[in-house]
Amino acid sequence: MSRQFRAPAVPLTTVDPYFSVWSMSDELHGDFTRHWTGRRHSMTGLVVIDDTVWRFLGRVEPNPEHYYAEPPAMTQISVEIAPVSSVYTFEAAGIRLRVDFTTPQLAHNLSLLSRPASYVTFEVQSKDGRDHDVKIYFDVSAEWCVDSANQAVVAQQMTDNGLRVMAIGHEQQDYLNRSGDDLRIDWGYLYLVVQDQPTAMTQIGPVTQRKEFAKSIAWEPYAGDFSFGPVNHDHPVMSCVLDCGLVGKLAASQFIVLAYDDVYSIEYFHVKLKALWTYQFSTTQDLLSAVVHEYDEVMRACRTFNRDLVSNAIQSGGQKYADLLSLAYRQAIAAHKLVLDENGAVLFLSKECFSNGCIATVDVSYPSIPLFLLYNPELVKGMMRPIFKYAASDAWPFNFAPHDVGQYPLANGQVYSGTRIEGQMPVEECGNMLVMMAAVCLVEGDVSFANENWSLISTWAEYLLTHGLDPDHQLCTDDFAGHLAHNANLSIKAIMGIVSYGLLCGMMGDKDKEQALLSTARQMTSAWEEMAREGEHYRLAFDQPGTWSLKYNLIWDVIFDTNVFDPGVRQKEVQWYFKMQNQYGIPLDNRRPYTKSDWLVWVASLSDNEEDFERLIDPLWDFVNESPDRVPFTDWYDTVTGRWIGFQHRSVVGGLFIKLLKDNWEKLTSHVD
Repeated sequence: MSRQFRAPAVPLTTVDPYFSVWSMSDELHGDFTRHWTGRRHSMTGLVVIDDTVWRFLGRVEPNPEHYYAEPPAMTQISVEIAPVSSVYTFEAAGIRLRVDFTTPQLAHNLSLLSRPASYVTFEVQSKDGRDHDVKIYFDVSAEWCVDSANQAVVAQQMTDNGLRVMAIGHEQQDYLNRSGDDLRIDWGYLYLVVQDQPTAMTQIGPVTQRKEFAKSIAWEPYAGDFSFGPVNHDHPVMSCVLDCGLVGKLAASQFIVLAYDDVYSIEYFHVKLKALWTYQFSTTQDLLSAVVHEYDEVMRACRTFNRDLVSNAIQSGGQKYADLLSLAYRQAIAAHKLVLDENGAVLFLSKECFSNGCIATVDVSYPSIPLFLLYNPELVKGMMRPIFKYAASDAWPFNFAPHDVGQYPLANGQVYSGTRIEGQMPVEECGNMLVMMAAVCLVEGDVSFANENWSLISTWAEYLLTHGLDPDHQLCTDDFAGHLAHNANLSIKAIMGIVSYGLLCGMMGDKDKEQALLSTARQMTSAWEEMAREGEHYRLAFDQPGTWSLKYNLIWDVIFDTNVFDPGVRQKEVQWYFKMQNQYGIPLDNRRPYTKSDWLVWVASLSDNEEDFERLIDPLWDFVNESPDRVPFTDWYDTVTGRWIGFQHRSVVGGLFIKLLKDNWEKLTSHVD
């Protein structure tokens, strides 16, 4: 990570759309930690050094309007964001404290990826040559298991298989009771787990125990029962104290586990599904035992993954590119839920975060797939299966691909637009599904997934052949910009959808049809160039002279090495983008100064050399580093002011991996004839 890189928000515990908590301040102790929606989901961390209390995480007083003399804050030395880890370093009173938040979201390992658990590791050592007596206090609030702080919770504590386990959840366990965007989970149970050893103490109780510890380095045993009232009344917390003993030059290390069992994760066409991990572990206790006892092995795997991804990213696009991928990785995954359908097939369901809460949105999946093609193409198939199931049902009346299958976490059919064609994205979603299918089949070297869905694929290809070259008045994925007819970039998507169908036909053994479709695509590109040409660049819309736009859909012609477009098209576009670039990047088109971070990296990847790529993404790095808006990695922002426009915590940041995908495509598909 670049030494001066400052993320607008730092991922801490990032598992899925409900279990995702971030630090949204420069310093870990500068504010409460928060759910990605911005709602407070607090953790508090204190360290006792030779009988003096210091604060390194969050705040002690939960009510900002109340006066409370907070313990002094440690000096934060650094924060390092790696793909699956965020590591803070602090110093005070002669010791150094290293706090490592690692969520083992290793995409190539579905077993680990599905575990709803995250590690927090505390490592302390003396920096002044003297021994120091050190204790770590850590707690997590019941805010994590309710949508609103006026909801009541119940808790329990147990010792099992060498573990001390605390759990807390909403008093009313109404699974999958609602859908929407700006919502937090209010079913299932949050867990705080430590190893059962003499150096560890645990307690559940009101937040007064935190304040009591901060003042007296001790707490009185909580005498009440574990049925609490509304969270905003007593502010119940699950807490632990880890005694590190006398700490010298050799580092002492302790860890805790935060986990969330949602019991039921997704309603899939009116069937309630559990998370994938439940097929491996029969109980939550079994899961927690594995998470704790495999700590060393899993952390080694995470360190290796972090090192390899960062090294590959630097080689592909430089240090700033590696910084962006490191910040994007966990978010792209945590905007999904991993479950199995009734037949045991993987479903990887996205939530369209901070937009409208749609589930399994096609034009959210499409930009995210570069990451997943690199690390596990089965996850791309898991994104597509819900769309095929819905499109094949009587509930879907159209001959083009759906936009989504419902609103998270209820995948019971579209609520985004229902059966109104005005809100659909016919060319967009057909092109997306065909490109995604070709990409996943090429990476796997296996066309069986396409064969399973061949009827729908063929129908969508026919739709593009009829309607794709010059799209009528309709939405594209950039729907915030409104409907647009004769959209030149959408036309490219249609052409690449037809190319993708041709490649699939070839993989199916029909080489003649493949060549015929590629020939048709080349004829379409000739017509496209005539309609879109505008001097030094190409138009936003065929009928609008003096306009321009980012032609990000061209990237698949480069990756697939199909060359249906003359290379001069993208070369001309890239040179134009340099002229249009503002302080924080290239606008999406000529209409407004905002852009999309995923599409910006896609057009940068059209360049033929590393220098041009880095020149085009450097302003994106500057935006992330300088924007005053403290939200998880946004993909929609103003290129002049550096201000967040909308969207946060979306899976589309997986699209930033497109350059890494492009550079590794030959290796990924080396098995393909």
